[in-house]
Amino acid sequence: MNSKWIVASGLSVALIAAAFGARAEIGHFNGGFLNIRDYFTPPEPGIYAGLYNYFYRTDRINDRHGDKIDDINLNPGPGPGVPAHVSIDVDLYALSPVVIWEPDVHFLGARYAAIAAPLFANASLDAAVSVGRRLGGDFDNASFALGDLHFEFSAAYGFYAAVGKYDTHLQTVPVLGTVRTEDVDNIGYGFWTHQVQGAAAWYPFDNKGTAVTGVVTYEHHSDKEDFDLQPGENITLNWGISQFIPLTQSQKLLLEIGPAGYQGWQVSDDRGADARSDSRDRVHAAGGQLGITSIDWHMAVNFHGFYEYETRSRTQGYSLGLSAVKKF
Repeated sequence: MNSKWIVASGLSVALIAAAFGARAEIGHFNGGFLNIRDYFTPPEPGIYAGLYNYFYRTDRINDRHGDKIDDINLNPGPGPGVPAHVSIDVDLYALSPVVIWEPDVHFLGARYAAIAAPLFANASLDAAVSVGRRLGGDFDNASFALGDLHFEFSAAYGFYAAVGKYDTHLQTVPVLGTVRTEDVDNIGYGFWTHQVQGAAAWYPFDNKGTAVTGVVTYEHHSDKEDFDLQPGENITLNWGISQFIPLTQSQKLLLEIGPAGYQGWQVSDDRGADARSDSRDRVHAAGGQLGITSIDWHMAVNFHGFYEYETRSRTQGYSLGLSAVKKF
């Protein structure tokens, strides 16, 4: 999440900036947006459409040591400064329709797909979405006996374009004087991001009803508009264990359940006169997923939730997601 979302006024933006000594930025990629198997190319060519809903709740922001910030000291110059209390209370909702196209093309033994995913809120979205085997696979002969080991690998490149609403303005703040702040109704971040992602899945059973997944996402950011600031690079690790359980004898209706989580680190300093070199952010979160898949309808509905149990230089809260994807 971006630090600017935690406030409800331009004055609060300035106060939080003062608490950190400068601007603290994080990346676009949100580790809590997607489902466990959503990082792999669909198993069959075709067009897939989906709708992703995301909710994030926070009433806490942590400093670079992971401790909650309740009070700050405004001290732009010599002297003892002025104490101020910090209180945040934010609910965030995001909606993203997704369209995936997988052509019937095979090159060097790999399958390829393209995704378009506009976002209607201040949230991040990955660059690779898949409905997985559950929408195209055959579970008629499903078995939970131990068989040969199966692995699947995925690689993806994506970018976030700075086309969302993003404005700044100068504001006079007591003690601080005139400062530039971001508008509280911004939708965009004000910078572009290039993203490279690698994913691996281990299927211990022949039917792929069980999947153990791991995903590494790397982000490189451009300069931020209206500020002398280039956010540092980010790396996020997603993990999950997905288990399908047949709900009918025909095995065409499946329950999906499993634990999941993510860890994210800023791995290089922010750069520029408006940056602070010692405020690298990090986040650790854990949760789980529950869903229903219909093979006959070629449709999957999933719900997941994550709780951030440790963060530094960013907000700490929890998130909920609800998605529906169908193959046409």
